[in-house]
Amino acid sequence: MRHLNYSHLQYFYTVAKEKSVTRAAELLHLTPQTISGQLKLLDEAVGSALFERSGRRLVLTEMGHLVYQYAETIFSVGAELAHVIRGKSPTSPAVLNVGITQSIPKLIAHRMIQPALTIDAPLRMICFERTLEELLGELAVHNLDVVLSDRPIPVGLNVKAYSHPLGECGTSWFAAESVAVRGKALPARLNGATLLLPRIGTVLRSQIDAWLEKMHVIAAVVHEFDDSALLKVFGMQGVGVFPGPRAIEKEICAMYHVKVVGRSEDVRERYFAISPERRLRHPAVLAISDAARTHLFSEPA
Repeated sequence: MRHLNYSHLQYFYTVAKEKSVTRAAELLHLTPQTISGQLKLLDEAVGSALFERSGRRLVLTEMGHLVYQYAETIFSVGAELAHVIRGKSPTSPAVLNVGITQSIPKLIAHRMIQPALTIDAPLRMICFERTLEELLGELAVHNLDVVLSDRPIPVGLNVKAYSHPLGECGTSWFAAESVAVRGKALPARLNGATLLLPRIGTVLRSQIDAWLEKMHVIAAVVHEFDDSALLKVFGMQGVGVFPGPRAIEKEICAMYHVKVVGRSEDVRERYFAISPERRLRHPAVLAISDAARTHLFSEPA
């Protein structure tokens, strides 16, 4: 094997992670032609092709898988070293890299993270929003300090991380004044209503569907949303009735000009901090955890 150029290895690693030369080029601020040329040089250094075409997709060869495993170790150790150095530098603020699952409402995410800014030390915070599986991949290579999620680590997922419960709350139902049906209690007032719900496949949607079936509620129409903020905007415009965490009832009512039309205590929203260590150590993560457990999820009367 010829001399290994670590820049070439980084280009290879990024392409393998993104499964796209174009996407890797965007992230590395290079042209796709440059990336392709550097990959060819790495193939020559290794003495074997690292990618092969499968239709329009790039897939790793057997040698590519081997090189990827070593590259992942090299860059994860490098990221961990950089993180430690930043934390030790007296002139640099501490860095908190937070991953937030897309299913967590923005108001809840803000209230969960805000206590990190109160620690008695300069802090630079970087927030990422992706799926839980994507965030756990970043956590595994030390690109994140903590992941905030509405579910624990999935069973059977091979990742060294730990789920720390932060709290839970019931679900409230909201609607604009124009669609609020008076004189009925939940769940009856949801019967025949237009419902705005999280998309199928989310934890909350599974609970809501089970609860609606148990209560024999049949909605007139169900609109689904991946973004909880967009769901609430449609609710504010009077399109239908929508659920939200009971812990932030007042904030939802004030921000979206809606009213609470009922509550379903059986539908519980649970939140977790997922970290690479069994015991939380980062001061900002400890602040998030302590605040959530002591008062964030206390529910209004």
